[in-house]
This record gives sequence, C-alpha cells and structure tokens, in this order.
Amino acid sequence: MPPSAEAFEAERPHLVSVAYRMLGSVAEAQDVVQEAWLRYTRAGDDDIRDLRAWLITVTGRLCLDVLKSARVAREAYTGQWLPECFVDPDAGPAAQAEQRDEVGLALLVVLERLSPEQRVALVLHDAFAVPYGEVAAVLGTSEATARQHAARGRRAAAEGGIRHNADLAEQRRVLAAFIAAVDSGDLQALAAVLAPDVVAISDGGGFTSTALRPIVGADKVARFFVGIRHGQRMEGVVLKPALINGTAGIWAGGPVRGALGVTVADGRITGLFQQLNPSKLLVSDLL
Repeated sequence: MPPSAEAFEAERPHLVSVAYRMLGSVAEAQDVVQEAWLRYTRAGDDDIRDLRAWLITVTGRLCLDVLKSARVAREAYTGQWLPECFVDPDAGPAAQAEQRDEVGLALLVVLERLSPEQRVALVLHDAFAVPYGEVAAVLGTSEATARQHAARGRRAAAEGGIRHNADLAEQRRVLAAFIAAVDSGDLQALAAVLAPDVVAISDGGGFTSTALRPIVGADKVARFFVGIRHGQRMEGVVLKPALINGTAGIWAGGPVRGALGVTVADGRITGLFQQLNPSKLLVSDLL
C-alpha cells in the first residue's frame, strides 16, 4: 500500500523520543524524523513489513550520521556542552504523575562520552528493547558486534555515571536545603548537602560567562554557587522551582535566564547541571 501519513504521524512522537535520546537535541531529533518521513514516502511496498521497526532502523541510521558529524562540532564548542533541556513548572506531589517521559540530563551527559556506535546500540537496545539483530542492521554490522557496542557503552556509562537514586520528593527536599544554604552563604550548610565528589557542569554556549570546565568537589562547588548567587548579575533574577527533564531543579527568570537540574543520591547532591545557553532552553509557557 502507499505510504500513509496517518500511520507515520502515529509513530512520530516515539521516533522523536528515540532520536532525542541519541542526539540530546530536540531540533536535531525533529530534523532526523522529518528526513525519515521523506524516506518513507519514497519507500516501495516490499521495503516495509513492520512499520515501526523500519522507521526505527532509518531513524537510527540517520542519528548515527548526525552523531559522527556532531562530535567534531562539539569539540569546537565554547566551554562545556550540555543537551537541550525541558523546563516545566514543579507542581509539587502531582507533578510526578503528570511529568512527560523525559530523559535526565545526567544520563544524556554520560551518553555524550560514548562513541556514536555505542550510544546508538545502547539507546536502541536498553531504552527501547530493539533486538540486537535490528540494532546490527542500523549500525551496518554483525549482531555480535552490535552486542559488543552495547556492552562497552553500558560499561562506560556505569563507570562514568553520576549517582542518582532519589525519588522526586527527596530531590525537592535536598534541593530546598541547597537553595537555603546558597542564599545564606553558609558554606558549612552547603557541605552538608553536597556529596564530596559532586560535579557541577555549566553550559553558556558562548552567550554568557560561566565555568568553562566541570567543577569537582564540595568545597569548590559550594564557593562557585555562593559566588553566583551573591553576584551583581543575580539582581532582579527570580528563582522558581521547576522540573528539568523530569527531575527537581530551578528556573531563573529575569536579567539572567537559565535552568539548574540536580542529581541526588543518599541524601546529597551528586551533580548540578546549569543550562544558560538560550537556544537550549525549552521552557513551558506556564513559567
């Protein structure tokens, strides 16, 4: 039968979700899915037996090409690169049930450290349960090699991951303590809510000044955020609780616009992800 726009549109949200996990960019994900649509319209009847599987294969191959070219572009990026983030109001306890199926910034940061092949294999198999045979078709390799890419990606992600095991209520509690300590400038109170090996990553994209390298360690991170909060640039800035890719965070509005997401494990903050690049802030109209 001829290509069906209705059938494709039913798959589009799923495809964008797949592509976003691979690319960390909504705009790039949408472009890839649109290209998948164009290829779908040109496909013959004999090419497609399982529409979703066929579309995921095409989308995965397109993402692989983008990842290979993006690696060069991101090496020339000003400062640290963080993925685009979704910023939604934090509506309290009801928010957890209502939040979208979003991917935490910490996971996307870890995925950035993988090779394009490892990232595609890991996302397709572990996040979307795509069989290794189909993953191999995406990568243009054998099933055994596809398994190796996924295994190496899984191992690298585990070794380089930032610990995060708290539910949303615990994230909110720890984040509130962090904000109170930063507002008061109490470094001792800050040390109580920061893990010893906490890491802070900021992305200004060259649009605003911020740390160009990750800041590691409770003392350095504490002093960094106290310095920001009590600096002149924060005059007139309004802070609101928000969900950043589905986890607890802060939205800053006013002269400085940005989002801060956190990861929390064992009652302490293990990671802080500060997105200040205006082109990477996907902000709800309700904020």
